[in-house]
Formats: sequence, structure tokens, C-alpha cells
Amino acid sequence: MFKYRKRVFAVSAAVALAASLAACGGSSDSSDGDGTSGAPTSDEKGGTLNYLIFAPIEHLDPQRVYVGRDITNLSRTVYRTLVAFPISDDPEVANTPVPDLATDTGTNEDGGKTWSFTVKDGVKWEDGEPVTCEDFKYGASRAFATDVITGGPNYILSYLDIPTDDSGLPAYKGPYTGEGQELFDKAVTCDGNTITYHFNKPWPDFPLAIAGLHMMDPYREDKDNGDKSNFQIFSNGPYKLDGAWDKASGGTFVRNDNYDESTDSPDLRRALPDSIVFNIGQTTETIYDQMIQDSGDAQTSVTSQSVPPPYYNQIEGPVADRSVNIDSPYTYYLVPHFRTEAMSNPAVRQALAVSTNADAYVAAIGGDKAAGVAESIVNPAVVGYQENPAFAGSNAGDPEAAKQILEDAGVSMPVKITYTYPSSETNDKAAAALKDTWDQSGFEVTLDGLGDTYYDVIQKPTKESDVIWGGWGADWPSAITVTAPLFDSRPNLTKNSDGQDYGAYDSDEFNALVDEAQNASDLDAQTAALQQADVLLGEDVAYIPLTTTKFYMLYGSKVTNYTTTPASNGYPDLGAIGVES
Repeated sequence: MFKYRKRVFAVSAAVALAASLAACGGSSDSSDGDGTSGAPTSDEKGGTLNYLIFAPIEHLDPQRVYVGRDITNLSRTVYRTLVAFPISDDPEVANTPVPDLATDTGTNEDGGKTWSFTVKDGVKWEDGEPVTCEDFKYGASRAFATDVITGGPNYILSYLDIPTDDSGLPAYKGPYTGEGQELFDKAVTCDGNTITYHFNKPWPDFPLAIAGLHMMDPYREDKDNGDKSNFQIFSNGPYKLDGAWDKASGGTFVRNDNYDESTDSPDLRRALPDSIVFNIGQTTETIYDQMIQDSGDAQTSVTSQSVPPPYYNQIEGPVADRSVNIDSPYTYYLVPHFRTEAMSNPAVRQALAVSTNADAYVAAIGGDKAAGVAESIVNPAVVGYQENPAFAGSNAGDPEAAKQILEDAGVSMPVKITYTYPSSETNDKAAAALKDTWDQSGFEVTLDGLGDTYYDVIQKPTKESDVIWGGWGADWPSAITVTAPLFDSRPNLTKNSDGQDYGAYDSDEFNALVDEAQNASDLDAQTAALQQADVLLGEDVAYIPLTTTKFYMLYGSKVTNYTTTPASNGYPDLGAIGVES
């Protein structure tokens, strides 16, 4: 079983993503299918590695970053965690946390309701000051400022032993107001260099959550500028940011003089390049024009962008030797926005689902090198997966059946709806393919392609979208990290953000099943509750599955140790990769 992670972001032509943890298996034209490649291997340090990305990164703040590509890149370079996932092609090894900033992988009591970790001595921030237990405590506190630290994972809001207020949110409101501070101070304690977390329910796989996310990362209080910290990096890893990060163009990481490799492990970070340049803003087509030609900086480049479908026929011979095509852990899906007049009607949501042409969507994003049709929002490799009966049958869309549903419900046609998605050449074609069948089914669709950042827009409660594109991979290998974080309204829906519940789905029945799963005494009971919850989501049409995705990527001829691992979310693993001198 693989270990997965995070949110997916389609940002380019083809199946361009920018997110989550990686699957290991899958078809491959030139690799062995496990994310490894024919790249040369070397322990040589030096040189500059270039990382090519299309769309701007939305968050660099550790408590806010929730795109898997960015989580793993930051983990290997600037942000260390208590425990971390090692560099390995063996899923068994790669999905087993090892100590990072902690001396071991933690101890627990009360069946997993209390966890303690001791912070290593000798670990320093980039200014030479030590990383302390209090830094970990402060970092955890920031997630509770839901009006400031938005967009990140919110598991800790549900698990930490802090009472809720009338809104259903924790009575502790974060470090900026200090409201309820005594409640947090009781739930998270420091004794010397040992930090202890007290939860209101068992969290037996808490180390997996720490290794897979940055929500529990240390943060220096004197470096916290709230929302203004979003693009600031204060490093405790082998690299630091050289100058400022530019949202439009990226930034450069250089060696951190106060990093002590004796406190780290080559199983986590080999830190081979002297510098890593994150180059943002070129289209995927421009990136692949360079990558295929393999000249200049392209020779020392990797990318998170998948090969655009029109370029597939150019991936042959020596070029194919520099490619990988692997299964990813991600599912693409649609969410009806329950606040809009159209989607508040169950019949309209049902008609939308019946008329969704997933086959055409797959074809538009590149066919079987890019994706397969999904039968659930849960990836098939995740514990708890089942085909959702609400979406069984034809994947081609049925306009006549959809129109009949609308007619029987007395809905006036055409039903005008707006579909919001991340725009690119390929994604525009995929959106047009969906629109074509929807328009035949009694809808009148306006396409709303967003060209800059995406998730920070669709998380706004004031958005006017009727249908919203999303992508997700499990945070660790359980459905508890898919349906619960995406559709539990209690930690998601706040005054300033819809969190990961982009469609504002709010169901007491679903939330009760989440509670049942989270308090289950064993994995079988948890799985049963989650499967019931997924059936309910299908009946309510809280989502419509589109695809399970694949990655198809090239790397430069002077890149060494190229690999994609479970810990790197299927993207290039910067913990291993170097460049030839």
C-alpha cells in the first residue's frame, strides 16, 4: 500500500498538476513503473538544479501549504518535521516515518490519544538560534486562527482536546487574539524539549499525519507576520531562500550555513545541488519545448508539469529514455456548489451527474497516458475504497436521461450554470468536452477558467460558481483523509473560507458518520463508516468523480538520481536528485 498526500492542482496543458503524494506502480514507456528512471546516479554535490513550474504557488507558509508537490519540495529543502518519510522506491519503506527533528517516532498513551516527541539537540534555524519545543507548540497554534491561516489542513482542529463553541469550531481562536489560550496550553504542553499533544479521540496514525503534512511544523513566534508570512520562508533545513520569493517568477534556494547535516539523514535529504531555482510562469508547452530539445538550463531541469498530449509523439528514442509515466494517487472530481440556486436543487445535481461525460474528459486531457475514469472520489489504492453505486454505469453521459430528470422535477430548462476550473490549453479543451454534453442535457454552461492561483479563489464563501473542479490525494492511506477533510463542514466552513469543502456541503448525517469513523475502535469499523459516508455523498451528489490520474514527465540529461517516490507525491524527489558538474 502506498502512502499518499494532498491536493492536486491542474495548472498546465495536459494533466498538469501540482500536488499530492505519489503512487508507485503504473505503466511506463521508459521507466520500470515505480518512479525510478534511467538517470545516472551520483553522490556528487554542486551545481544548480532548475525546477520548472507553470502556475504560481499559493502558499509557502508551513501551516497553510496544502498542495502535495509543494509539501514535499519544502520538506526536502527548508522545513523539517518531527518525523518524515524516507527516500525509497519500496512503498513499505517509503511509507514508514523515521525520526527527523525528533529523537524517535514518538510514544503514545491512552490508545493513541496522547503523543509525545523529544526534539533533537543541535538543530538550528537559519539565523543560528535553536529549534525548541516552544517553536513546535507555537506552530501548532497557528492553524486555529482560521480567519488568518487559511487554506491549510485542519485535522488538528478536530482532534486536539479543545472544546468547541456554538459555531462548532474550537473555542481556542489562535495566537493572534489569544482567546481560549488556556485551553490550547492544556492540550499542547512542553517539558524541556519534549512536546506532548492531547487529543479528544484516538489518533493512532498521528506520525503519518506529521510526516505527510506541515501543520505540526515548528514556527518562531518572532517571525510570524500572520497573513503576510504567506511567502516568507524561515528555514531549519539544508537550504534557505536567497532574497525574496516572487509569486509570479519564483525564487532561489541556496545552502543554509546553520544547517548541521549530522542532525539529519541522507535517507531524507542528500542536499546535492548547491542551489535550486524554482522557475515559475512558463507555459507547459514552453517548458516541454526546452525539455525535449535538452539544451542550456533544460539539461539540469526537472518539472512538475506533465507532457502535453500534442507532444506525446515526440517522446521517443533518447527523449523517451528521460521520461517516466506513472500512476498518481490523485482523483479529479467536480463539486456542485450547494449555496447557488441551481445546485441547491437535488434534481439538478442528479441531472448534472447523469450528464457528465467522463470518457470525453479523459480523452481531452491525454487519454490513457494521462488518466482513467474514476468511480469514486477515493483512489482505488486507498484503504476503504469502493466503487460508489451512485456513479456506476456509463461514463459517457446521458443527455436524454438528464433532461428527463429535470422535466420530472419541474425544472425550467435550460438551467444556467457556471463551471470554474484552472485554465490551461488542455484544461480548456477538457472543460469544453464537459460543456458539450451538459449543454445537450438541459443546461446552459458558462466556462469560468481561472488563469492565476486557483484554490484560494474557490475557497472563498462569496464565489458564484455552480460547479467547481477539484483534485485530491489521500493525506495518508485511508479514506479518513479524503471524504472527511473534503466534506465535513464543521472545520471547513468558516466566515472567511470554505476550506476544502468548496461546494459548501453541510450534512449532519455525513458528519455523524465521520465522527463514527474517527472514534472507531479498529480499522474495519472505521472503513465501514467511511464507506457509508461515501454512499451518502453519492446519493446527495456532493461530488461527481472524473478521473484517476497519471504523471508523464521528462527530466534533463544532466540530472542525476532522478526518482519519484511515495514521499514526493509522484513528483521529482528533491531529497535525492542532483546535477552533473
